[in-house]
Amino acid sequence: MSYNTKIMKTTMITGPTAGIGKSLAYQLAERGENLLLVARREDRLKSISIDIETKFNVKVKFIVADLTLPEAPKQIYAFCKDEGLDISTLVLNAGYQINTRLDEASLEEEEACLRVLGLSVIMQTKIHLKDLVKRGGGNIMVVSSIAAFAPTSNEFAVLYGPVKTFMNRFVEAINSAYNKDNIYATSVCPGFTITEFHEMSGTQDRMDKVPSFMKMSADDVATEGIIGMDKKKEIVITGALNRFLMNLLRFFPRPLIKIIGNALAGGRYK
Repeated sequence: MSYNTKIMKTTMITGPTAGIGKSLAYQLAERGENLLLVARREDRLKSISIDIETKFNVKVKFIVADLTLPEAPKQIYAFCKDEGLDISTLVLNAGYQINTRLDEASLEEEEACLRVLGLSVIMQTKIHLKDLVKRGGGNIMVVSSIAAFAPTSNEFAVLYGPVKTFMNRFVEAINSAYNKDNIYATSVCPGFTITEFHEMSGTQDRMDKVPSFMKMSADDVATEGIIGMDKKKEIVITGALNRFLMNLLRFFPRPLIKIIGNALAGGRYK
């Protein structure tokens, strides 16, 4: 493969066609960052790319990739090299939700969920790390969830919280190993966030039961996430109420934490 030798500093975003990912794309472009958008829906990728380029006078490229497939990280990396993209920031935001109990979902569904929420994050980070070290540093944002901080008894979210807990620990490990190389990772942990994904995933009825004062807009989550990344924060819990609740969890007995976890687990799917 012959790689493009003309290099363009770029921020890569997975899952940018809706919700938090879309808000992140627009806010990062507004401050002048060129983007690589990664998602499965080509029609949305095209329309968002054109809109962002027109509004903010930045360069936007996109690649259609399915992160449930093991070859996706290599496919995306090869595209970056082919297009001459210097990836300075990774925003790993892609979401996945199974609206089925663990014992009823297929092995294939569960593997796809684990791959999007966990393995693809690790593999995409790993495959870009050498370049980040070589370029003298960079940023990695992983969009996690406050479900990482409390066990859940929600029968539809058995995997979700544990995977997000692992992602937070992964971010900690990256910082321990690579801060000396000027590489900083940030885990953004939203709570209940208003996006179209709840309706798409069949979880809108649960979201509708959440009091409005506990919900945040995707734009507000994105803003707090970017501020936290800029400040090189390791964990960013979005929303004052969420920060207050997560601090309280440290003093609660385990049975009560499980009850709270059941209420919080469905907060962020996309």
